[in-house]
Amino acid sequence: MHEFTWPTAAVVLPGTGSDAHFAERAFSGALTQVGVETIAVEPDPRRVVESYHEALDAAADRHGRILVGGVSIGAAVAAQWAARNEFRAAGVLAALPAWIGDPADAPAALSATLTARMLRADGLDAVTSAMIETSPAWLGGELERSWRSQWPHLPEALEEAAAYHGLVEEHLARITVPVGICAATDDPVHPIAVARRWVAVLPSATLSTVTLDEIGADPGILGRSCLTALTSP
Repeated sequence: MHEFTWPTAAVVLPGTGSDAHFAERAFSGALTQVGVETIAVEPDPRRVVESYHEALDAAADRHGRILVGGVSIGAAVAAQWAARNEFRAAGVLAALPAWIGDPADAPAALSATLTARMLRADGLDAVTSAMIETSPAWLGGELERSWRSQWPHLPEALEEAAAYHGLVEEHLARITVPVGICAATDDPVHPIAVARRWVAVLPSATLSTVTLDEIGADPGILGRSCLTALTSP
């Protein structure tokens, strides 16, 4: 096991269209067990990435070195910040990474773009109802809550996420702190091949795997798996 000194705080960032409530559920249980305060960030749907950067900077100013992490695009923004703030990041917790670099062909980006288009054409209620009908019950419930909280700026938030290309392999290669990654083996939106590519590029990273059903039963498995990976040999 790595000799890892836990910082006092961790900042965790939600995925596209998600919210602080889910990020808190995903990470806080595991972080509490190791004595780390969880700061789950509520995205500003009008400026998602900028609001994430501001929250990371503010937490580092207050707490010193911090753990940074998130889900999907939240994981990517956290990793990019860690690459640019090597003396302020203690480690990275990356759940369900979605892509590196150009998102043009990434399933998560394509899904976000399509959803934004549908929301503009059909409105929140119709698209939310269709999403609930075609999603696992746990995911439908989570997204219904977060989508409504981000409306009417949700389409812009989805489009911003779909265009995010701030994290490239060069950034990952510069991250020298340990990185714990969790990917789902059966998630077509966040392909496990992406997580494996992260591991191949990062100097110090370990991958843990789960299934979508396991996440649905207990979102906290994402945080536990990331922390297990972070401290693995």
